[in-house]
Amino acid sequence: MLLWTGLGNPEPGMRKQRHNIGFMVVERIAERYGFSPWRARFRGETAEGTIAGQKILLLKPMTYMNVSGDSVQQAARFYKLPVSDITAFHDELDLAFTKVRVKRGGGAAGHNGLRSMDRTLNDQNYWRVRLGIGHPGHKDRVTGHVLGDFAKAEQNELETLLDAVADAAPLLAKSEPEAFMTKVAMLCGEKR
Repeated sequence: MLLWTGLGNPEPGMRKQRHNIGFMVVERIAERYGFSPWRARFRGETAEGTIAGQKILLLKPMTYMNVSGDSVQQAARFYKLPVSDITAFHDELDLAFTKVRVKRGGGAAGHNGLRSMDRTLNDQNYWRVRLGIGHPGHKDRVTGHVLGDFAKAEQNELETLLDAVADAAPLLAKSEPEAFMTKVAMLCGEKR
């Protein structure tokens, strides 16, 4: 089993914020592949399904971003999953909007959800799917940008990105991160 967690905040008013793109992605994946209905577990919401023959547990921590790791750690411990079987889908300021990069391990780079996961898992060797939300240009505007909703002008590109990640998910399930990134870029109309 693989654990794919989308990072975000649980408040209904935060649903469309850039910081919640991780939730948006796992919701689209669940919808696309006919996962079970979401249910409350592990201080979060989970849905189960199969992609490319791989059983996957999707998780949306309902603990707020800063303590996402508590929910992830509970699910991983329950299923006795090694950290290498965990993937976090999260917003990334340092990537242009709609760019997607996958890496294993690394620092939190100021992301409180990743920082919480690093602390509770006591390991940084999980996979990260970094979903570009762009940088507002100045550090004083970062909080407002991250906690702001996607603009109306960004909606079409956002939908394309969510669909592209869902379409390419079988490659991620088969441990083919390079092919996953290439397919997402192609589906988003990006030249690689």
